[in-house]
Amino acid sequence: MQNRLLIWIYCIGILLFPGCREEMSPDRTENRPAVLFPDYQGVTFPANIAPPTCKILEEGEQFFVRLRIDDTIVYSAKNSSGYIRIPLSKWKKAVAGTQGGVMTLDIFVRKEKGWVQYLPVENRISSYSIDPYLVYRLIRPGYELWNKMGIYQRELSSFTEQPLLENKDFGYGCMNCHTFCNHSPRTMMVHIRGEKGGTYIKTGGQVQRVTIRPPAPNQSGAYAAWHPEGRYLAMSSNDTRQYFHSTGPKAVEVADTGSQICVYDTQTGELITEPEINREEYMNTFPHWSPDGKTLYFCRAEAHASTPLPDIRYDLYRVAFDLVHRSFGVPECLIPAAIEGKSVSFPRISPDGKYLLVTMSGYGTFSIWHPESDLYLVDLATGEMRPLDELNSSHTESYHSWSSDGRWIVFSSKRVDGLWAYPYIASFDPETGIAGKPFLLPQKDPDFYQTFTRSFNIPELITEPVTDLSLFREAAK
Repeated sequence: MQNRLLIWIYCIGILLFPGCREEMSPDRTENRPAVLFPDYQGVTFPANIAPPTCKILEEGEQFFVRLRIDDTIVYSAKNSSGYIRIPLSKWKKAVAGTQGGVMTLDIFVRKEKGWVQYLPVENRISSYSIDPYLVYRLIRPGYELWNKMGIYQRELSSFTEQPLLENKDFGYGCMNCHTFCNHSPRTMMVHIRGEKGGTYIKTGGQVQRVTIRPPAPNQSGAYAAWHPEGRYLAMSSNDTRQYFHSTGPKAVEVADTGSQICVYDTQTGELITEPEINREEYMNTFPHWSPDGKTLYFCRAEAHASTPLPDIRYDLYRVAFDLVHRSFGVPECLIPAAIEGKSVSFPRISPDGKYLLVTMSGYGTFSIWHPESDLYLVDLATGEMRPLDELNSSHTESYHSWSSDGRWIVFSSKRVDGLWAYPYIASFDPETGIAGKPFLLPQKDPDFYQTFTRSFNIPELITEPVTDLSLFREAAK
């Protein structure tokens, strides 16, 4: 009687729990892998990423999936939806201690004439982890609903997302940027416009709300970058305007009518400017420090009074910075993009100082609105520049950042449908300068990216979670 009871419990467990290791004998095979969305095929996953939930985009009545890591079967499931949902606990247990291993999905689909087996889907588990948290702004992709936005924090080893700051707590002003010093939330800043606007700076466990007033009228500080020592904050002061096209794929254009570079001393409140950089005939924007803090990179275009928008193009410059005397050298053009009919934005140096990653578009400064925007990689030792074709698509690739060890890149791309910007992650080999195939940030719901109606903007990797959020709200009061 006891044996029969155990058999019944075992059979019920098979019916109720999809993780059972059922075997499958196909009636025929297909000489290609099954199509998945997101496209989790041939990618390298960090060892600490959440399970890659996805959907099988093949016609069928039933679906059977078996997950193997190296030669060990760790999960199998059968359903009629085509969803691949690997339980978080099983995934973490499976990848623990298997860094460098091969993750294989065996996929079977039952059609009218029986079960079809597809070629195995193979991915790799990297020997390197990624920074554990990703911070991004969520915003509608149009221009009329910008007043509903927030900055959110995602734990990458799970599906947990936490709102850090939402603009409903700040008078519904525009939260237009956030940045961290050395990938640490202990030193960070958020810039907010509107009634409770200002630059919110967190250092030493405190948040101060300051109003930074550049010398030029009608300009406000934005696009900030921390000096690696954590005292100075470089930023551009921009007078931006929106323009609208009546036809064509670019409905909205955002452009500067004036911009300059300044450095804010968070200890003294002093604003450091350099006349040699901010000459009247130029517009300067998107500052970024080298990892050693000795060089400031920025984008420069000729100032325009009546220049047509498609003729405004930015080159990449760099200038030496003397930390002792708090003075600048002579600006030097590193990438004369305008000569090639390109415009450069968002310079980002790898943590080892070897590579420079930029966005290149046809013109202008706001690359998120440009479908032709692509990522380019520069070897700073040789000066060689190439399009990072491993990451680019036929749609917009825009804002990008490095992990703290330089082995991962996260960027925004509109490749799913040309409208929504979603976060993609790719491995990067500092020895060869080659990036791996990018993959969409995994979500708990396989249909998430088919239904979510906000864009992920300014994705930044950090080494620990942001805490003490009440400090920002108190500063706003």
